[in-house]
Amino acid sequence: MTTPIEDYAVLSNCRSAALVSRDGSIDWLCLPRYDSASMLGALLGDESHGRWSLRPADPGARATRRYDGDTFVLVTRWETATGVADVYDAMPVDEGAEAVIRRVVGVSGEVDFVSEVRLRFDYARAVPWVQQVGQGGEHAILAVAGPDAVVVRGPRLIAVDTAHRGRWTTAAGESVDSVLSWGPSWQDPPAPFNVEAALERTREWWAAWADRVQSAGTHAQLVTRSLMVLRALTHSETGGIVAAATTSLPEAFGGSRNWDYRYVWLRDAALTLSAYIDHGYLDAAQRWRTWLLRAIAGDPADVQIMYGIAGERDLPEREITSLPGYGGAAPVRIGNGAVTQYQADVIGEVMVALEAARHAGVEETTFSWSLQRALLNQLAGEVDKPDLGIWEMRGEPHFFTHSRAMVWAAFDRGIRAVEEGGHEGEIDTWRTLRDKVRADIDAHGVHEGGWFTQHFDTDEVDASLLVLPQVGFCAYDDPRMLATVARMEETLMPDGWLLRYRTTGVDGLSGDEHPFLACSFWLVGQYAHSGRRDEAVALMKRLTAVANDLGLLSEEYDPTTGRQAGNTPQALSHLALVGAADALDATAVR
Repeated sequence: MTTPIEDYAVLSNCRSAALVSRDGSIDWLCLPRYDSASMLGALLGDESHGRWSLRPADPGARATRRYDGDTFVLVTRWETATGVADVYDAMPVDEGAEAVIRRVVGVSGEVDFVSEVRLRFDYARAVPWVQQVGQGGEHAILAVAGPDAVVVRGPRLIAVDTAHRGRWTTAAGESVDSVLSWGPSWQDPPAPFNVEAALERTREWWAAWADRVQSAGTHAQLVTRSLMVLRALTHSETGGIVAAATTSLPEAFGGSRNWDYRYVWLRDAALTLSAYIDHGYLDAAQRWRTWLLRAIAGDPADVQIMYGIAGERDLPEREITSLPGYGGAAPVRIGNGAVTQYQADVIGEVMVALEAARHAGVEETTFSWSLQRALLNQLAGEVDKPDLGIWEMRGEPHFFTHSRAMVWAAFDRGIRAVEEGGHEGEIDTWRTLRDKVRADIDAHGVHEGGWFTQHFDTDEVDASLLVLPQVGFCAYDDPRMLATVARMEETLMPDGWLLRYRTTGVDGLSGDEHPFLACSFWLVGQYAHSGRRDEAVALMKRLTAVANDLGLLSEEYDPTTGRQAGNTPQALSHLALVGAADALDATAVR
């Protein structure tokens, strides 16, 4: 049976991530990076595609779980007829330790545990050669296939079919460690390390990071966990911020809207930068800006909407048939074809975020400003070019109103940098283009009924229009925004949850999707800033209830079944949660 997406916890060492089910099975693991090929891939298939199960032998065992404070050390308490034991799961943050730790600690009585390791490298296309390599009383197996080598140390594992299984009893006060370590197959196998010290450093590192959160407000716990999710999706070495830890989790169960989100979208990363700044993480903002400058350095005409974790440009989309998909939702995709799309809003997102960084005290350099200036001049040459929009439509290009507003925002921020910051730039040209784009939206992006439209050739609305007041294009209580929200409530909220848009063919895809969580969080902010505070509070309460027991959110939500959908944990969902919480705090009656 397919495990519900909301039943997964995430582990992270800020280089990669693992998903652990409520039943104690690691069903997704890619090492050494978020976008590496999976070695445990049951998430997109079944146990035959790779998993590491660790749980009591008692089928009636009951599990409860939590994170160990403000960390990504997962604690699962198992209660059985014979005793109680805790399992601590973690990915050590130590540099070079590409590993997963699973520690079993007896609490009371005795508990029989079963561990089953089934490694499948390269998206389950490679069954590794496995041999026993333990020496001097140590039990270990070494699995090798192609470029990958994994050592699993701990209780003795015996080959059973194409898996390795171990069984032991843990009594109260005892501790049993299992460690999976990855390394390149052409080097010596990964060496053992001090598990206790690694766990302690990992706890301390996460707790220290979380302790720096500023202005968490009335939703402090969820805001802190959301900011931690953003950090868990930020590569510690390159600074790249991936959109999610997974690929191909379906937007509609059993459907084909399945995409690879393990890359860095400039838009999402720019929004993450703003969230970091608002909550006191200027060092993270500085590091991301450095990543941005490296990734987009060169001819501004070659700027992409997304990049690899280290700034790679080549992300071809292909289908992987070795994984049947989550609950049979096919195809499984690796890479993302949207990398070649023109999305006119992206430079605006970047310029808005970099202005926020300047105002927060991140010093502008000659290089960073000259690059922004070049981006604006490139945008000036494309100002009349239709695009595929924020939602990466795979239909025909249009003049999407949100995209046009972000073009306006890009020139607006450039003008302000010159007027307020003393930087040099083509301010007269930018001002002319900014005013032209606004006039275009006023003339073509507003329906006769008074609402902003999804694009210039339709009367439909789109949830991305909620961003317009966020970037200052109009006020939250602008009559056009109020009419837009009313139209959204009429056409995009059939179940009280906000859809991105109506899938009537404009996106060039078949099938439907579920409400997009980030959009409903944007609506919380719109309500809060336009005098509908009670509705904002009520919607926020419903939205936060969608988070799983660990505070994690995926991309979408199916209100009919009460299930999360889409890739997880989703950066944009958590970003929007932080923004909604900030909006509620900003509009609270003091």
